Amino acid sequence: MRDVQFHRGPDDGGLFTDERVGLGHRRLSIVDVSHGAQPMFNEDGSLVIVYNGEIYNHADYREELEAKGHVYRTHCDTETILHLYEEHGVECLEKLRGMFAFAIWDRREKTLFIARDRLGVKPLYYVHDADGSLFFGSEIKTLLEAAAVKPELNYDALPDQLANHGTSRDETLYKGVKRLLPGHFMVWQDGALRIEEFWDVNFEPKHRDRSDREFIDEWRELFRHSVRLRLMADVPLGMFLSGGIDSSAIAATMAQMVDAPVKTFSVGFKEREANEFEYARVVAKAFKTEHHEITITPEQFFDELPNLVWHEDEPIGFIASVPLYFVSKLAQKHVKVVLTGEGADEIMAGYGRYAKTLQLLEYGEKYEALMPDFVRGLVKTGAEAIGGKLSRTFLTRAADIENLFFDNFGVFPKAMQDKLLSAETKARIEDRDPYRFQNGWLAKTDARAVLDKLLYVDTKTYLHELLMKQDQMSMAASIESRVPFLDHRLVEFTARMPVRMKLRGRDTKYLLREAMKGILPDEILTRSKMGFPVPVGSWFRGAFRHVVDEYVLSERSRARGIFDEKFVRELVGRHNAGENHDQRLWFLVNFEIWQRRFFDGETVERRETRFEEAVSA
Repeated sequence: MRDVQFHRGPDDGGLFTDERVGLGHRRLSIVDVSHGAQPMFNEDGSLVIVYNGEIYNHADYREELEAKGHVYRTHCDTETILHLYEEHGVECLEKLRGMFAFAIWDRREKTLFIARDRLGVKPLYYVHDADGSLFFGSEIKTLLEAAAVKPELNYDALPDQLANHGTSRDETLYKGVKRLLPGHFMVWQDGALRIEEFWDVNFEPKHRDRSDREFIDEWRELFRHSVRLRLMADVPLGMFLSGGIDSSAIAATMAQMVDAPVKTFSVGFKEREANEFEYARVVAKAFKTEHHEITITPEQFFDELPNLVWHEDEPIGFIASVPLYFVSKLAQKHVKVVLTGEGADEIMAGYGRYAKTLQLLEYGEKYEALMPDFVRGLVKTGAEAIGGKLSRTFLTRAADIENLFFDNFGVFPKAMQDKLLSAETKARIEDRDPYRFQNGWLAKTDARAVLDKLLYVDTKTYLHELLMKQDQMSMAASIESRVPFLDHRLVEFTARMPVRMKLRGRDTKYLLREAMKGILPDEILTRSKMGFPVPVGSWFRGAFRHVVDEYVLSERSRARGIFDEKFVRELVGRHNAGENHDQRLWFLVNFEIWQRRFFDGETVERRETRFEEAVSA
């Protein structure tokens, strides 16, 4: 279990066992490199911890804990977690500022305490058997290695995965494998498992009595402090620079805080529409960074894909995971830690779909109020016949969040899933509603404004998948990624801001743009969002059509009987004819590769020469 994820910690490995528990750890040495081996014990050996992550405020507690009699043997944040747990029990979580997934075994009480950070930056998967046994790890493959479960498709999770890039609660695509949700902890004792939530983001009550300028200035200081905290390391660090406003803001802030030039890393493709090098270079020049770039060919992209599906353990939800891995390998030649811009879009309304949804909801409510049912029925029939963008508006859909947000931007929307899934597959799924968990999150939030509701659901679902992509692809390259926009204090402050500070008209991330005025070049502040573009759609139509033929249309993939063969062929044909179904074909390709690797036990010989050519370019 420990060594199957060697890539997560190639610097050291440790093991602890007693009559009831076994704990394994792989270490990526970042703080107090010479010490801090895990599993780590408290002074009398009654507690033992394994831990993945960074607690950025750990030094703040050292003097206080030493005054209470705790004896430190290292300068690691790991030891602070142990001592805080001794003092405060589960309430120690309230004091931790950072990213973490850890387990503490109490040898006296025979209890295991496991916790995961508030936003889910670090992963934790587990299997709880009927006999009470508990298996857990940072990656699902550790559970498979222990034979805690056999690889088996969780059909009930399939509709969720098909629509939403990934699953939206604690289920995974493996039957019997769950993940501990962000902001939750669990306690195991004598085979029984108790799970509780310790944190959630609140949008109410709103901050009052502040001007826009005061909001912006206060937010900027919180952001600066968050970046400064994430510079904590005893090893070289850098950052991923796309040239978008999020990563550029981090680069500008880092440059003000470090003496040496910031090491920045960018990735792109030869196709002009699929790289942002031009903008990244503008930022690198403005802040005099030590800049590195990597250009990927489609051959390198597809050569590496089966290996990356193995690293992700599930079908890769986001196409951008592949270039993220390549830029991580590039960075690994120079640094051990990188800062990234994940999370800015979800806390400050950075995606265009937010403004579109609000507009559609507004128009849709007026349309439903003014137009009689029979007229709306006629219009719906006509709009569906025409198709195109009209079919994604209130003319064909009910004016509510599920229809105009969840389903409108789903990979495989409800109606398409009905055609995609075979009759046999449908019969095996208990509940085929792909948005039942999204609606559950919607009901849970205290947010009153529609925009805040959308941001809350995306923070719990879409963002979680992005963070797993970020963690798995960077750790596959044995580097740690840190996310300044997701400091929980910054997230809490931003959530309770008026919505006008996040989305103003069609100006996304208004708050960040205003906070960076006079700091970032104007061409960065005003540019449109690209979102890490990958030209996989044109590749699937052209020279790499054989990838779709092999993983989507071949007898081997069709024989599984999961998808309707006729509809899949039609989908491929429509894409080849010019319609854009790149996200859908991407899922089908990944889904088949995933099954071959984990269900069929297929191994893949990597072409190291071609890969090294990309990394050294």
